[in-house]
Amino acid sequence: MKIKDIKFFIGPVSKNIMDTIIDFSTKENIQLGVIPSRRQIDYDGGYVNNWNTKKFFNFLKNENNKNLIIERDHGGIAQGRYYDNGTLSLYTDAKYFDIIHIDPWYHYKNDFQRALDETVDNIRFVNKISPFCQFEIGTEETIYHFDDNMLDYMLNYLIYKLGEELFSKIVYCVIQCGTSLKNTTNTGKFDVERLKNMLNVCEKYGVLSKEHNGDYLKPDELKIRFDAGLSAINIAPEFGVYETDLILEYMTKEQEEQFFNICYNSKKWNKWTDEYFDPFENKKELIRICGHYQFSNPDFINMNIDIDIDKIIKRKLYNKLSKLYEI
Repeated sequence: MKIKDIKFFIGPVSKNIMDTIIDFSTKENIQLGVIPSRRQIDYDGGYVNNWNTKKFFNFLKNENNKNLIIERDHGGIAQGRYYDNGTLSLYTDAKYFDIIHIDPWYHYKNDFQRALDETVDNIRFVNKISPFCQFEIGTEETIYHFDDNMLDYMLNYLIYKLGEELFSKIVYCVIQCGTSLKNTTNTGKFDVERLKNMLNVCEKYGVLSKEHNGDYLKPDELKIRFDAGLSAINIAPEFGVYETDLILEYMTKEQEEQFFNICYNSKKWNKWTDEYFDPFENKKELIRICGHYQFSNPDFINMNIDIDIDKIIKRKLYNKLSKLYEI
């Protein structure tokens, strides 16, 4: 498999989404990346189908799909469900994942140099466990703002500290061009010149470029990125929101109210909303924002929607993936 041919990395935010990704990539013979975050799937569990890293890997291995790349999204310190130094997670990831995104930037958002040194330490640590593992470095706009000069400094520093052989295992660098997510929309202001400047830096150091927060973009907004030379893009919560919308179509008013209570009590919506968001005035929007976090919750599972909703979801998710590849 040629990693450079992969255009989309999809967040496995539900079992239905994973089943569809496997089915789509097999039938269409299309290469896709799968990017579980630590909160979704980690060495000690997660909210997606109650999988831990090993169980998730074994699930994919049983499917024997040769078109999927498994990448840890936002790996390392302070990226899990609770604070830790990320060591146990990285140790496990190294044994099962093809690529690990090294992302200490959330924790060291006030210390650029310390984040770089943590990146170096993490890459060396993982490489000792698995010399076959590859890496993504950098982070997205909402965690730590980069300009192209900072990107150049980071890559230059990494090649100096790691040496050319280990640096060559960095396949992706996260680039930023102004986008971010809030509620269920893509916010911020896209800057094509900033994108091109970032892409020039990636080309200078021989690494592929990847944008995060590719959710909720229109086809022409995605096309302009790829036409400019972007290598790949991540899409994650959009697929969870899409599945939630499909489920809401087949719920009774009573079930919808029950779903709201499950979502509200989870407090997962806090991450995606601001202080002006009123959950009780925006019940359906709150469900749309964080409904996918509850798909493995026994209270949600026991709601028993009177239709084969999973079959409908998988068919429509398949169509959604097909439209991405029409771009």
